Amino acid sequence: MVLGGFAFGLFAERRPFGDDVLAHPLLVFFVAVGVALLALRLLTAQPVPKFIPERMLVLGCIAGAVAFLAGNWIGVHAIGAP
Repeated sequence: MVLGGFAFGLFAERRPFGDDVLAHPLLVFFVAVGVALLALRLLTAQPVPKFIPERMLVLGCIAGAVAFLAGNWIGVHAIGAP
């Protein structure tokens, strides 16, 4: 989650998915996380909270969002916006 959030944050200022609100990189990141969790559910044929506790899922989402903001800050200030 942290690496994915950071990677999405690095390119967020460039808006690679378009300028629409629903195409914001943070929203696309969380949609990708949801799809990955659904795929994990289908592959294991068990509920995800059975092997990943709910608390860890929430902490992972928070850590991913914080990493997104850190990557966005680095992408804008250190690398520079296009």
